[in-house]
Amino acid sequence: MALIDTAGIHHVRLTVADLDRSSAFYQDILGFTIAIDQAGDPADPEVRTDPSRFYGGVVLQNRGTLLGLRPIADSADRFDSERVGLDHLSFSVSSIDELPAAARRLADTGIEHGEITEVTALGIAILSFSDPDGIHLELTAPLT
Repeated sequence: MALIDTAGIHHVRLTVADLDRSSAFYQDILGFTIAIDQAGDPADPEVRTDPSRFYGGVVLQNRGTLLGLRPIADSADRFDSERVGLDHLSFSVSSIDELPAAARRLADTGIEHGEITEVTALGIAILSFSDPDGIHLELTAPLT
């Protein structure tokens, strides 16, 4: 038995170099809407350290998923999946038939993506791509 019985992931918050750019990406590409907007001047240390202002970020929602975006002071920093921390973030789609259409839409908007890959051991197929900060994202669909 687990020490703590969790019911699932409540939310994920990502640090981003350009809050406006990333917010637009997640809204335009993945259909999120703004639930809470506490964006402020990321150079203002009071904004970046105030949890009541969501550290100067926004909270996006899409169905039952909450995704927070928090600006960082050093906009030259980039995501690296080879460092300790986040490797990638995967979003569910309901059918494998949605993946080819998603790949076309990503390509049409100039977003590079990988091939659709079946992971039979997990019963899923994935389509990988990255957000504007290089954070690795996936669309994941059941094989059946």
